[in-house]
Amino acid sequence: MRFEVWAPQAGQVTLECAGATRAMERDGDRAGWWTADAEAGDGTRYGFSLDGGPVLPDPRSRRQPDGPDGLSAVVEHERYAWRTPWAGRGVREAVLYELHVGTYTREGTLDAAADRLQHLADLGVTHVELMPLCPFPGRHGWGYEGVSLWAVHEPYGGPEALKRFVDAAHAQGLGVVLDVVHNHLGPSGNYLPAFGPYFTETHHTPWGSAVNLDAPGSDEVRAYLIGSALAWLRDYRLDGLRLDAVHALRDTRACHFLEELSTAVDSLAGDLGRPLALIGESDLGDPRVVTPRASGGLGLHAQWNDDFHHALHTALTGESQGYYEDFARAPLAALAKTMTRGFFHDGTYSTFRGRAHGRPVDRARTPAHRFLGYAQTHDQIGNRAQGDRLSASLSPGLLACAATLTLTGPFTPMLFMGEEWGATTPWQFFTDHTDPELAEAVRRGRRREFAAHGWAEEDIPDPQDPATRERSCLDWSQPESGHHARVLAWHRELISLRRARADLMDPDLAAVRVAYDEQARWFAFRRGDLKVAVNFGKDPAAVPLGNNHARVLAAWEPVEPPGADGVLRLPGESCAVVGVA
Repeated sequence: MRFEVWAPQAGQVTLECAGATRAMERDGDRAGWWTADAEAGDGTRYGFSLDGGPVLPDPRSRRQPDGPDGLSAVVEHERYAWRTPWAGRGVREAVLYELHVGTYTREGTLDAAADRLQHLADLGVTHVELMPLCPFPGRHGWGYEGVSLWAVHEPYGGPEALKRFVDAAHAQGLGVVLDVVHNHLGPSGNYLPAFGPYFTETHHTPWGSAVNLDAPGSDEVRAYLIGSALAWLRDYRLDGLRLDAVHALRDTRACHFLEELSTAVDSLAGDLGRPLALIGESDLGDPRVVTPRASGGLGLHAQWNDDFHHALHTALTGESQGYYEDFARAPLAALAKTMTRGFFHDGTYSTFRGRAHGRPVDRARTPAHRFLGYAQTHDQIGNRAQGDRLSASLSPGLLACAATLTLTGPFTPMLFMGEEWGATTPWQFFTDHTDPELAEAVRRGRRREFAAHGWAEEDIPDPQDPATRERSCLDWSQPESGHHARVLAWHRELISLRRARADLMDPDLAAVRVAYDEQARWFAFRRGDLKVAVNFGKDPAAVPLGNNHARVLAAWEPVEPPGADGVLRLPGESCAVVGVA
Protein backbone atom coordinates (compact mmCIF):
# COMPACT_ATOMS: atom_id res chain seq x y z
CA MET A 1 0.00 0.00 0.00
CA ARG A 2 1.23 3.49 -0.86
CA PHE A 3 1.34 5.94 2.08
CA GLU A 4 1.84 9.63 1.47
CA VAL A 5 1.84 12.82 3.51
CA TRP A 6 2.38 16.53 2.89
CA ALA A 7 5.06 17.84 5.25
CA PRO A 8 6.90 20.65 3.40
CA GLN A 9 8.92 21.84 6.39
CA ALA A 10 10.27 18.46 7.47
CA GLY A 11 13.83 17.35 6.82
CA GLN A 12 12.94 13.69 7.16
CA VAL A 13 9.73 11.72 7.62
CA THR A 14 9.32 8.13 8.78
CA LEU A 15 6.32 5.86 8.51
CA GLU A 16 5.33 3.78 11.52
CA CYS A 17 3.14 0.97 10.14
CA ALA A 18 2.06 -2.22 11.91
CA GLY A 19 4.92 -1.85 14.38
CA ALA A 20 7.61 -1.42 11.70
CA THR A 21 9.44 1.81 10.88
CA ARG A 22 10.65 2.85 7.44
CA ALA A 23 12.00 6.06 5.96
CA MET A 24 9.79 7.92 3.51
CA GLU A 25 11.12 9.50 0.32
CA ARG A 26 10.41 12.89 -1.16
CA ASP A 27 8.00 12.84 -4.08
CA GLY A 28 9.89 14.24 -7.05
CA ASP A 29 6.69 15.42 -8.75
CA ARG A 30 4.98 17.12 -5.81
CA ALA A 31 6.82 19.61 -3.64
CA GLY A 32 6.55 18.91 0.07
CA TRP A 33 5.11 15.41 -0.31
CA TRP A 34 6.64 12.20 1.09
CA THR A 35 5.80 8.63 0.11
CA ALA A 36 6.51 5.06 1.20
CA ASP A 37 5.17 1.59 0.42
CA ALA A 38 4.32 -0.91 3.17
CA GLU A 39 2.31 -4.07 3.68
CA ALA A 40 -1.06 -3.00 5.06
CA GLY A 41 -4.78 -3.68 4.83
CA ASP A 42 -8.05 -2.60 6.34
CA GLY A 43 -7.51 -1.82 10.03
CA THR A 44 -3.69 -1.59 9.92
CA ARG A 45 -2.46 1.05 12.38
CA TYR A 46 0.05 3.65 11.22
CA GLY A 47 1.35 7.16 11.75
CA PHE A 48 4.13 9.57 10.72
CA SER A 49 7.15 10.91 12.57
CA LEU A 50 8.62 14.24 11.49
CA ASP A 51 12.33 14.81 12.07
CA GLY A 52 12.51 12.16 14.78
CA GLY A 53 9.56 13.49 16.75
CA PRO A 54 6.59 11.56 18.13
CA VAL A 55 4.44 9.44 15.86
CA LEU A 56 1.44 11.51 14.79
CA PRO A 57 -1.83 10.52 13.12
CA ASP A 58 -2.25 11.01 9.39
CA PRO A 59 -3.82 14.41 8.51
CA ARG A 60 -5.91 12.45 5.97
CA SER A 61 -6.69 9.62 8.37
CA ARG A 62 -9.84 7.72 7.44
CA ARG A 63 -10.16 6.28 10.94
CA GLN A 64 -8.94 7.05 14.46
CA PRO A 65 -9.80 3.91 16.48
CA ASP A 66 -8.28 5.30 19.68
CA GLY A 67 -9.37 8.89 19.26
CA PRO A 68 -7.62 11.96 17.81
CA ASP A 69 -4.37 11.32 19.71
CA GLY A 70 -3.94 7.70 18.64
CA LEU A 71 -2.57 6.05 15.55
CA SER A 72 -4.54 6.14 12.32
CA ALA A 73 -6.05 3.05 10.74
CA VAL A 74 -6.35 2.06 7.09
CA VAL A 75 -9.92 1.97 5.74
CA GLU A 76 -10.64 0.06 2.57
CA HIS A 77 -13.93 1.63 1.56
CA GLU A 78 -14.57 -0.87 -1.20
CA ARG A 79 -14.99 -3.65 1.40
CA TYR A 80 -18.43 -2.34 2.34
CA ALA A 81 -21.23 -3.97 0.32
CA TRP A 82 -23.86 -1.29 -0.31
CA ARG A 83 -27.37 -2.71 -0.16
CA THR A 84 -29.49 0.16 -1.47
CA PRO A 85 -29.31 1.35 -5.09
CA TRP A 86 -29.46 5.14 -4.91
CA ALA A 87 -29.93 7.67 -7.70
CA GLY A 88 -29.62 10.60 -5.33
CA ARG A 89 -32.05 13.19 -4.03
CA GLY A 90 -31.57 16.92 -4.58
CA VAL A 91 -32.59 19.66 -2.18
CA ARG A 92 -34.79 21.57 -4.66
CA GLU A 93 -38.01 20.30 -3.02
CA ALA A 94 -36.52 19.12 0.25
CA VAL A 95 -37.68 19.14 3.86
CA LEU A 96 -34.58 18.76 6.01
CA TYR A 97 -34.24 17.42 9.54
CA GLU A 98 -31.20 18.41 11.62
CA LEU A 99 -30.03 15.56 13.82
CA HIS A 100 -27.28 15.22 16.43
CA VAL A 101 -26.22 11.58 16.63
CA GLY A 102 -25.07 11.78 20.26
CA THR A 103 -28.45 12.94 21.63
CA TYR A 104 -30.97 11.67 19.07
CA THR A 105 -30.99 8.50 21.18
CA ARG A 106 -29.59 7.78 24.63
CA GLU A 107 -27.25 5.23 23.08
CA GLY A 108 -25.76 8.08 21.06
CA THR A 109 -24.62 5.99 18.09
CA LEU A 110 -25.23 5.96 14.36
CA ASP A 111 -26.73 2.48 14.55
CA ALA A 112 -29.20 3.57 17.22
CA ALA A 113 -30.12 6.62 15.13
CA ALA A 114 -30.66 4.37 12.11
CA ASP A 115 -33.20 2.39 14.13
CA ARG A 116 -35.29 5.59 14.36
CA LEU A 117 -35.29 6.41 10.64
CA GLN A 118 -38.78 4.98 10.16
CA HIS A 119 -40.06 7.85 12.30
CA LEU A 120 -38.54 10.35 9.86
CA ALA A 121 -39.90 8.54 6.83
CA ASP A 122 -43.37 8.61 8.40
CA LEU A 123 -42.95 12.28 9.24
CA GLY A 124 -42.36 12.99 5.56
CA VAL A 125 -38.99 14.75 5.62
CA THR A 126 -36.70 14.14 2.65
CA HIS A 127 -33.20 14.62 4.08
CA VAL A 128 -31.43 14.02 7.37
CA GLU A 129 -28.81 16.68 8.11
CA LEU A 130 -26.28 15.13 10.48
CA MET A 131 -24.34 17.44 12.76
CA PRO A 132 -20.52 17.02 12.52
CA LEU A 133 -19.09 13.51 12.83
CA CYS A 134 -15.33 14.13 12.77
CA PRO A 135 -13.38 12.77 15.79
CA PHE A 136 -13.00 14.93 18.88
CA PRO A 137 -11.57 14.18 22.34
CA GLY A 138 -13.88 12.36 24.72
CA ARG A 139 -17.18 10.71 23.89
CA HIS A 140 -19.83 13.43 23.83
CA GLY A 141 -19.89 16.90 22.28
CA TRP A 142 -21.60 18.98 19.64
CA GLY A 143 -18.94 18.04 17.08
CA TYR A 144 -17.78 21.53 16.11
CA GLU A 145 -14.41 20.99 17.76
CA GLY A 146 -13.56 18.03 15.58
CA VAL A 147 -10.20 17.14 14.07
CA SER A 148 -9.20 14.47 11.51
CA LEU A 149 -11.46 15.87 8.81
CA TRP A 150 -11.65 12.61 6.84
CA ALA A 151 -12.66 10.32 9.74
CA VAL A 152 -15.79 9.43 11.73
CA HIS A 153 -15.98 9.80 15.53
CA GLU A 154 -15.35 6.34 16.92
CA PRO A 155 -17.89 6.46 19.79
CA TYR A 156 -20.57 7.05 17.16
CA GLY A 157 -19.53 3.80 15.48
CA GLY A 158 -16.76 4.83 13.09
CA PRO A 159 -16.75 4.62 9.27
CA GLU A 160 -18.72 1.39 8.91
CA ALA A 161 -21.54 2.72 11.09
CA LEU A 162 -21.88 5.83 8.94
CA LYS A 163 -22.17 3.65 5.84
CA ARG A 164 -24.83 1.54 7.52
CA PHE A 165 -26.72 4.68 8.49
CA VAL A 166 -26.60 6.14 4.97
CA ASP A 167 -27.62 2.78 3.51
CA ALA A 168 -30.58 2.56 5.89
CA ALA A 169 -31.60 6.16 5.20
CA HIS A 170 -31.53 5.60 1.45
CA ALA A 171 -33.62 2.46 1.90
CA GLN A 172 -36.25 4.73 3.48
CA GLY A 173 -35.96 7.21 0.59
CA LEU A 174 -34.11 9.72 2.76
CA GLY A 175 -31.12 11.71 1.56
CA VAL A 176 -28.26 12.40 3.98
CA VAL A 177 -26.44 15.72 4.39
CA LEU A 178 -23.39 16.05 6.66
CA ASP A 179 -22.37 19.19 8.54
CA VAL A 180 -18.64 19.82 7.98
CA VAL A 181 -16.40 22.44 9.59
CA HIS A 182 -13.71 24.00 7.42
CA ASN A 183 -13.28 27.30 9.27
CA HIS A 184 -11.41 25.93 12.30
CA LEU A 185 -10.35 22.74 14.06
CA GLY A 186 -10.76 21.84 17.71
CA PRO A 187 -8.16 22.99 20.24
CA SER A 188 -7.28 19.45 21.34
CA GLY A 189 -5.94 16.69 19.09
CA ASN A 190 -5.16 19.04 16.20
CA TYR A 191 -1.76 18.05 14.79
CA LEU A 192 -2.02 19.79 11.43
CA PRO A 193 0.35 22.67 12.36
CA ALA A 194 3.15 20.13 12.88
CA PHE A 195 2.85 19.01 9.26
CA GLY A 196 2.63 22.31 7.42
CA PRO A 197 1.11 25.82 7.15
CA TYR A 198 -2.49 24.73 7.56
CA PHE A 199 -3.16 27.92 9.56
CA THR A 200 -2.09 31.51 9.05
CA GLU A 201 -1.60 34.57 11.23
CA THR A 202 -2.64 36.72 8.26
CA HIS A 203 -6.26 36.47 9.43
CA HIS A 204 -7.89 35.75 12.75
CA THR A 205 -11.26 34.21 13.58
CA PRO A 206 -13.24 33.73 16.82
CA TRP A 207 -11.30 30.45 17.17
CA GLY A 208 -7.83 31.96 16.69
CA SER A 209 -5.57 31.81 13.62
CA ALA A 210 -7.49 31.29 10.40
CA VAL A 211 -7.30 28.22 8.22
CA ASN A 212 -4.78 29.08 5.50
CA LEU A 213 -6.80 29.69 2.34
CA ASP A 214 -4.73 32.48 0.80
CA ALA A 215 -1.23 32.65 2.34
CA PRO A 216 1.85 30.71 1.12
CA GLY A 217 1.13 26.98 1.11
CA SER A 218 -2.62 27.53 0.76
CA ASP A 219 -2.87 25.55 -2.50
CA GLU A 220 -2.32 22.33 -0.55
CA VAL A 221 -4.57 23.42 2.33
CA ARG A 222 -7.42 24.12 -0.07
CA ALA A 223 -6.81 20.76 -1.76
CA TYR A 224 -6.90 19.11 1.66
CA LEU A 225 -10.31 20.59 2.49
CA ILE A 226 -11.78 19.94 -0.95
CA GLY A 227 -10.42 16.38 -0.91
CA SER A 228 -12.11 15.81 2.44
CA ALA A 229 -15.43 17.16 1.13
CA LEU A 230 -15.32 14.97 -1.97
CA ALA A 231 -14.38 11.92 0.10
CA TRP A 232 -17.48 12.30 2.28
CA LEU A 233 -19.71 12.55 -0.78
CA ARG A 234 -18.02 9.75 -2.71
CA ASP A 235 -16.99 7.19 -0.09
CA TYR A 236 -20.10 7.47 2.09
CA ARG A 237 -22.65 8.16 -0.68
CA LEU A 238 -23.79 11.35 1.02
CA ASP A 239 -26.19 13.64 -0.80
CA GLY A 240 -24.75 16.93 0.35
CA LEU A 241 -22.72 18.90 2.86
CA ARG A 242 -23.70 21.70 5.20
CA LEU A 243 -20.76 24.10 5.48
CA ASP A 244 -20.35 25.65 8.93
CA ALA A 245 -19.91 29.44 9.23
CA VAL A 246 -18.60 30.15 5.73
CA HIS A 247 -18.31 33.83 6.65
CA ALA A 248 -15.30 32.81 8.77
CA LEU A 249 -13.43 31.42 5.75
CA ARG A 250 -10.93 34.26 5.26
CA ASP A 251 -9.88 34.22 1.63
CA THR A 252 -8.56 37.11 -0.46
CA ARG A 253 -7.67 35.09 -3.54
CA ALA A 254 -9.31 35.89 -6.88
CA CYS A 255 -11.07 32.53 -6.89
CA HIS A 256 -12.72 32.15 -3.50
CA PHE A 257 -12.40 28.78 -1.78
CA LEU A 258 -16.18 28.28 -1.90
CA GLU A 259 -16.20 28.78 -5.65
CA GLU A 260 -13.41 26.23 -6.03
CA LEU A 261 -15.24 23.81 -3.75
CA SER A 262 -18.58 24.17 -5.55
CA THR A 263 -16.84 23.60 -8.88
CA ALA A 264 -15.31 20.37 -7.60
CA VAL A 265 -18.58 19.14 -6.08
CA ASP A 266 -20.56 19.86 -9.24
CA SER A 267 -17.92 17.97 -11.24
CA LEU A 268 -18.17 14.99 -8.88
CA ALA A 269 -21.98 15.06 -9.20
CA GLY A 270 -21.55 14.76 -12.96
CA ASP A 271 -19.13 11.87 -12.59
CA LEU A 272 -21.41 10.02 -10.15
CA GLY A 273 -24.59 10.77 -12.06
CA ARG A 274 -26.51 11.95 -9.00
CA PRO A 275 -27.23 15.39 -7.47
CA LEU A 276 -24.95 16.72 -4.73
CA ALA A 277 -25.67 19.82 -2.66
CA LEU A 278 -23.64 22.37 -0.73
CA ILE A 279 -25.60 24.27 1.93
CA GLY A 280 -23.81 27.17 3.57
CA GLU A 281 -24.25 28.74 6.97
CA SER A 282 -23.53 32.38 6.23
CA ASP A 283 -23.80 35.53 8.33
CA LEU A 284 -22.91 37.76 5.38
CA GLY A 285 -26.44 38.52 4.21
CA ASP A 286 -25.03 38.20 0.71
CA PRO A 287 -27.05 36.38 -1.97
CA ARG A 288 -23.87 35.90 -4.02
CA VAL A 289 -23.17 32.90 -1.77
CA VAL A 290 -26.01 31.02 -3.52
CA THR A 291 -25.76 32.70 -6.90
CA PRO A 292 -24.52 30.30 -9.63
CA ARG A 293 -20.88 30.71 -10.62
CA ALA A 294 -21.88 31.50 -14.20
CA SER A 295 -23.69 34.57 -12.86
CA GLY A 296 -20.77 35.76 -10.75
CA GLY A 297 -21.65 33.95 -7.53
CA LEU A 298 -19.91 31.36 -5.38
CA GLY A 299 -22.19 28.55 -6.51
CA LEU A 300 -23.50 27.05 -3.29
CA HIS A 301 -26.88 25.43 -3.76
CA ALA A 302 -28.56 26.82 -0.65
CA GLN A 303 -27.87 28.63 2.62
CA TRP A 304 -29.39 28.93 6.08
CA ASN A 305 -31.51 32.07 6.51
CA ASP A 306 -31.23 33.33 10.07
CA ASP A 307 -33.21 36.48 9.22
CA PHE A 308 -36.36 34.38 8.77
CA HIS A 309 -35.66 32.64 12.07
CA HIS A 310 -35.13 35.91 13.94
CA ALA A 311 -38.34 37.45 12.59
CA LEU A 312 -40.36 34.34 13.41
CA HIS A 313 -38.77 33.99 16.85
CA THR A 314 -39.59 37.55 17.87
CA ALA A 315 -43.15 37.17 16.57
CA LEU A 316 -43.58 34.03 18.67
CA THR A 317 -41.78 35.04 21.86
CA GLY A 318 -41.52 38.83 22.01
CA GLU A 319 -37.80 38.55 22.83
CA SER A 320 -35.79 41.61 21.84
CA GLN A 321 -32.27 41.15 23.21
CA GLY A 322 -29.09 40.98 21.12
CA TYR A 323 -29.57 40.38 17.42
CA TYR A 324 -33.36 40.19 17.89
CA GLU A 325 -33.58 43.94 18.60
CA ASP A 326 -34.22 45.20 15.07
CA PHE A 327 -36.69 42.39 14.31
CA ALA A 328 -38.63 42.92 17.54
CA ARG A 329 -39.60 46.52 16.79
CA ALA A 330 -42.25 45.26 14.36
CA PRO A 331 -41.89 41.48 14.17
CA LEU A 332 -44.72 40.84 11.70
CA ALA A 333 -43.35 43.49 9.35
CA ALA A 334 -39.94 41.82 9.66
CA LEU A 335 -41.52 38.46 8.93
CA ALA A 336 -43.31 39.90 5.89
CA LYS A 337 -40.06 41.33 4.53
CA THR A 338 -38.07 38.12 4.91
CA MET A 339 -40.84 36.01 3.35
CA THR A 340 -41.05 38.23 0.28
CA ARG A 341 -37.47 39.49 -0.08
CA GLY A 342 -35.30 36.82 1.53
CA PHE A 343 -33.26 38.97 3.91
CA PHE A 344 -34.40 41.46 6.52
CA HIS A 345 -31.00 43.15 6.60
CA ASP A 346 -30.41 43.83 2.91
CA GLY A 347 -28.26 46.93 3.25
CA THR A 348 -30.18 48.28 6.25
CA TYR A 349 -28.68 49.34 9.56
CA SER A 350 -28.09 46.51 12.04
CA THR A 351 -28.15 47.73 15.63
CA PHE A 352 -26.48 44.53 16.83
CA ARG A 353 -23.55 45.05 14.46
CA GLY A 354 -23.48 48.84 14.69
CA ARG A 355 -23.39 49.19 10.90
CA ALA A 356 -25.30 48.57 7.70
CA HIS A 357 -25.50 44.91 6.81
CA GLY A 358 -26.48 42.69 3.92
CA ARG A 359 -27.36 43.04 0.26
CA PRO A 360 -30.76 42.82 -1.49
CA VAL A 361 -31.79 39.52 -3.05
CA ASP A 362 -32.44 39.72 -6.77
CA ARG A 363 -35.76 37.92 -6.81
CA ALA A 364 -35.71 37.58 -10.57
CA ARG A 365 -32.72 35.25 -10.48
CA THR A 366 -32.63 33.86 -6.93
CA PRO A 367 -35.25 31.17 -6.26
CA ALA A 368 -36.66 30.92 -2.77
CA HIS A 369 -35.57 27.31 -2.37
CA ARG A 370 -31.96 28.49 -2.11
CA PHE A 371 -32.75 29.70 1.41
CA LEU A 372 -33.48 27.37 4.32
CA GLY A 373 -36.26 28.49 6.66
CA TYR A 374 -36.52 27.20 10.23
CA ALA A 375 -38.02 28.01 13.61
CA GLN A 376 -35.29 26.20 15.60
CA THR A 377 -31.75 24.92 15.04
CA HIS A 378 -28.98 23.51 17.21
CA ASP A 379 -27.46 27.00 17.40
CA GLN A 380 -30.62 28.89 18.24
CA ILE A 381 -31.48 26.46 21.04
CA GLY A 382 -28.08 25.33 22.29
CA ASN A 383 -26.57 28.79 22.47
CA ARG A 384 -29.23 29.93 24.90
CA ALA A 385 -28.12 29.88 28.54
CA GLN A 386 -30.23 26.84 29.43
CA GLY A 387 -30.71 25.32 25.98
CA ASP A 388 -34.47 25.79 26.17
CA ARG A 389 -36.58 25.01 23.13
CA LEU A 390 -39.62 27.02 22.01
CA SER A 391 -41.75 24.35 23.70
CA ALA A 392 -40.47 25.52 27.09
CA SER A 393 -42.38 28.79 26.82
CA LEU A 394 -44.94 28.48 24.01
CA SER A 395 -48.33 26.81 23.85
CA PRO A 396 -48.92 23.90 21.47
CA GLY A 397 -50.94 26.33 19.34
CA LEU A 398 -47.97 28.65 18.87
CA LEU A 399 -45.74 25.67 18.12
CA ALA A 400 -48.26 24.82 15.39
CA CYS A 401 -48.02 28.40 14.11
CA ALA A 402 -44.23 28.10 13.92
CA ALA A 403 -44.56 24.83 11.99
CA THR A 404 -47.08 26.35 9.60
CA LEU A 405 -44.89 29.31 8.68
CA THR A 406 -41.84 27.06 8.29
CA LEU A 407 -43.48 24.28 6.29
CA THR A 408 -45.79 26.31 4.03
CA GLY A 409 -43.53 29.34 3.58
CA PRO A 410 -41.42 29.97 0.47
CA PHE A 411 -38.11 28.65 1.80
CA THR A 412 -36.74 25.11 1.95
CA PRO A 413 -37.94 23.99 5.41
CA MET A 414 -35.72 22.53 8.09
CA LEU A 415 -36.70 21.07 11.46
CA PHE A 416 -34.48 20.42 14.48
CA MET A 417 -34.81 16.96 15.99
CA GLY A 418 -37.75 16.66 18.37
CA GLU A 419 -39.31 19.90 17.16
CA GLU A 420 -41.90 17.88 15.28
CA TRP A 421 -43.54 16.75 18.51
CA GLY A 422 -42.77 19.77 20.67
CA ALA A 423 -40.07 17.94 22.64
CA THR A 424 -39.66 19.33 26.14
CA THR A 425 -36.11 18.06 26.60
CA PRO A 426 -33.65 20.97 26.38
CA TRP A 427 -30.67 20.90 24.05
CA GLN A 428 -27.77 22.27 26.04
CA PHE A 429 -24.12 22.96 25.38
CA PHE A 430 -22.09 19.94 26.49
CA THR A 431 -18.48 18.82 26.15
CA ASP A 432 -16.30 15.93 27.24
CA HIS A 433 -12.83 17.43 27.05
CA THR A 434 -10.13 15.09 28.30
CA ASP A 435 -7.71 17.96 28.96
CA PRO A 436 -8.55 19.24 32.50
CA GLU A 437 -7.31 22.77 31.78
CA LEU A 438 -9.35 23.03 28.58
CA ALA A 439 -12.40 21.62 30.35
CA GLU A 440 -12.15 24.23 33.09
CA ALA A 441 -11.58 27.03 30.56
CA VAL A 442 -14.73 26.06 28.67
CA ARG A 443 -16.73 25.84 31.90
CA ARG A 444 -15.59 29.26 33.08
CA GLY A 445 -16.04 30.82 29.66
CA ARG A 446 -19.62 29.63 29.41
CA ARG A 447 -20.49 31.01 32.83
CA ARG A 448 -18.72 34.30 32.17
CA GLU A 449 -20.54 34.73 28.84
CA PHE A 450 -23.99 34.46 30.37
CA ALA A 451 -23.13 36.27 33.60
CA ALA A 452 -22.71 39.33 31.39
CA HIS A 453 -26.40 38.95 30.48
CA GLY A 454 -27.57 38.67 34.08
CA TRP A 455 -27.59 34.90 34.58
CA ALA A 456 -26.52 33.49 37.93
CA GLU A 457 -23.52 31.16 37.71
CA GLU A 458 -25.39 28.26 39.29
CA ASP A 459 -28.11 28.48 36.62
CA ILE A 460 -25.70 27.77 33.77
CA PRO A 461 -25.39 24.03 33.06
CA ASP A 462 -21.87 22.69 33.44
CA PRO A 463 -20.81 21.56 29.92
CA GLN A 464 -18.54 18.88 31.38
CA ASP A 465 -21.19 17.34 33.63
CA PRO A 466 -22.48 14.11 31.97
CA ALA A 467 -25.96 15.07 33.18
CA THR A 468 -25.95 18.02 30.76
CA ARG A 469 -25.72 15.68 27.81
CA GLU A 470 -28.22 13.29 29.40
CA ARG A 471 -30.80 16.08 29.73
CA SER A 472 -30.31 16.87 26.06
CA CYS A 473 -31.23 13.39 24.79
CA LEU A 474 -34.64 13.08 23.18
CA ASP A 475 -37.36 11.39 25.17
CA TRP A 476 -38.89 8.89 22.75
CA SER A 477 -41.84 8.24 25.06
CA GLN A 478 -43.24 11.67 24.15
CA PRO A 479 -44.15 11.60 20.44
CA GLU A 480 -47.32 9.55 20.72
CA SER A 481 -48.71 11.01 23.95
CA GLY A 482 -50.81 14.04 24.88
CA HIS A 483 -50.29 17.31 23.04
CA HIS A 484 -47.02 15.93 21.62
CA ALA A 485 -48.97 13.52 19.44
CA ARG A 486 -51.14 16.37 18.21
CA VAL A 487 -48.15 18.56 17.34
CA LEU A 488 -46.55 15.60 15.54
CA ALA A 489 -49.73 14.94 13.56
CA TRP A 490 -49.83 18.62 12.55
CA HIS A 491 -46.27 18.47 11.22
CA ARG A 492 -47.10 15.33 9.26
CA GLU A 493 -50.21 16.98 7.82
CA LEU A 494 -48.33 20.10 6.74
CA ILE A 495 -45.47 18.15 5.13
CA SER A 496 -47.99 16.00 3.28
CA LEU A 497 -49.81 19.12 2.11
CA ARG A 498 -46.54 20.65 0.96
CA ARG A 499 -45.80 17.57 -1.10
CA ALA A 500 -49.29 17.48 -2.61
CA ARG A 501 -49.66 21.16 -3.55
CA ALA A 502 -47.24 22.52 -6.12
CA ASP A 503 -48.00 26.11 -5.05
CA LEU A 504 -46.16 25.45 -1.78
CA MET A 505 -42.96 24.77 -3.70
CA ASP A 506 -43.16 27.72 -6.07
CA PRO A 507 -39.64 29.22 -5.97
CA ASP A 508 -40.76 32.76 -6.91
CA LEU A 509 -40.31 35.06 -3.91
CA ALA A 510 -41.93 37.92 -5.81
CA ALA A 511 -45.14 35.89 -6.11
CA VAL A 512 -45.64 35.67 -2.33
CA ARG A 513 -48.34 38.07 -1.16
CA VAL A 514 -48.45 39.05 2.52
CA ALA A 515 -50.88 40.85 4.81
CA TYR A 516 -50.69 41.34 8.58
CA ASP A 517 -51.92 43.36 11.53
CA GLU A 518 -49.15 44.09 14.01
CA GLN A 519 -51.59 45.02 16.78
CA ALA A 520 -54.16 42.28 16.24
CA ARG A 521 -51.24 39.82 15.88
CA TRP A 522 -52.43 38.01 12.77
CA PHE A 523 -50.34 37.23 9.71
CA ALA A 524 -51.47 35.86 6.34
CA PHE A 525 -49.82 35.11 3.01
CA ARG A 526 -50.82 33.75 -0.35
CA ARG A 527 -48.98 31.21 -2.44
CA GLY A 528 -50.77 30.56 -5.70
CA ASP A 529 -54.24 29.20 -4.92
CA LEU A 530 -53.43 28.70 -1.24
CA LYS A 531 -53.76 31.16 1.61
CA VAL A 532 -52.18 30.63 5.00
CA ALA A 533 -53.35 32.47 8.11
CA VAL A 534 -51.67 32.53 11.52
CA ASN A 535 -52.96 34.11 14.72
CA PHE A 536 -50.13 34.77 17.18
CA GLY A 537 -52.49 36.44 19.64
CA LYS A 538 -54.47 34.86 22.47
CA ASP A 539 -57.76 36.40 21.28
CA PRO A 540 -59.69 35.33 18.17
CA ALA A 541 -58.79 37.24 15.02
CA ALA A 542 -60.75 38.21 11.93
CA VAL A 543 -58.37 37.67 9.03
CA PRO A 544 -59.54 39.20 5.72
CA LEU A 545 -58.56 36.70 3.03
CA GLY A 546 -60.54 38.46 0.32
CA ASN A 547 -62.22 35.35 -1.03
CA ASN A 548 -65.49 33.72 -0.03
CA HIS A 549 -65.12 30.69 -2.30
CA ALA A 550 -62.54 28.79 -0.32
CA ARG A 551 -62.27 25.61 1.68
CA VAL A 552 -60.17 24.80 4.70
CA LEU A 553 -57.42 22.33 3.81
CA ALA A 554 -55.81 22.15 7.25
CA ALA A 555 -56.47 23.87 10.57
CA TRP A 556 -55.01 23.60 14.05
CA GLU A 557 -58.40 24.34 15.60
CA PRO A 558 -61.75 23.74 13.86
CA VAL A 559 -62.64 26.78 11.73
CA GLU A 560 -65.31 27.59 9.20
CA PRO A 561 -64.32 28.67 5.68
CA PRO A 562 -64.31 32.43 5.04
CA GLY A 563 -67.83 33.82 4.99
CA ALA A 564 -69.44 36.03 2.38
CA ASP A 565 -67.26 38.88 3.58
CA GLY A 566 -64.10 36.88 2.81
CA VAL A 567 -63.05 36.94 6.47
CA LEU A 568 -61.56 33.88 8.21
CA ARG A 569 -62.35 33.84 11.91
CA LEU A 570 -59.36 32.25 13.53
CA PRO A 571 -59.17 31.21 17.22
CA GLY A 572 -56.32 32.50 19.35
CA GLU A 573 -52.87 30.92 18.90
CA SER A 574 -53.91 28.89 15.91
CA CYS A 575 -53.46 28.66 12.16
CA ALA A 576 -55.13 27.42 9.00
CA VAL A 577 -54.41 26.72 5.35
CA VAL A 578 -57.18 27.61 2.94
CA GLY A 579 -57.57 26.62 -0.70
CA VAL A 580 -58.93 29.28 -3.01
CA ALA A 581 -61.59 27.95 -5.38
